[in-house]
Amino acid sequence: MSPRAACRLESLGFTQVYDYTTGLADWTANGLPTEGKQAGVTREGVVCRDALRVRDAVRSDIATCRLQDTLGSAKERLDSAGQRQCVVTSEDGVVLGRLRGQALEGDPDAAVEDLMESGPTTIRPDVSLAEFTKHMRAKSVASVLVTASTGQLIGVLYRKDAEEKLRMAPE
Repeated sequence: MSPRAACRLESLGFTQVYDYTTGLADWTANGLPTEGKQAGVTREGVVCRDALRVRDAVRSDIATCRLQDTLGSAKERLDSAGQRQCVVTSEDGVVLGRLRGQALEGDPDAAVEDLMESGPTTIRPDVSLAEFTKHMRAKSVASVLVTASTGQLIGVLYRKDAEEKLRMAPE
């Protein structure tokens, strides 16, 4: 459908036509612009509460480490960043695991790979912020990792940030 629609729009004289083959969900997950009622933007350019997505509250300044790093080096990154979890990623940023809690109390010379929590739960940035915040409250979840459809780390969503963003948004 997408290639045909793009071709038809071009035949009608549109000049900025994109055949985005990975789909609308991936388009919006990457924060690319949308139009229409579901874009949820007021005349003043403010995004309404129901249109807020996880991407609108995600923090991208999360500490990361690699499988072969030592716990000691990961803890140094965490200390300098003032954070309590380190996301374990591949060289190209794909989330493999995370270090947090008691795992951070281990031998500083131990490999991150041996201490990490493998395959942590992740969500996509285009998920409804209101709905997911409700879910986080119900499950007593303080934070969740946010990834692109390719599995690469975008950042972390903290429930307190999401709740604040929702409180500040117009209805």
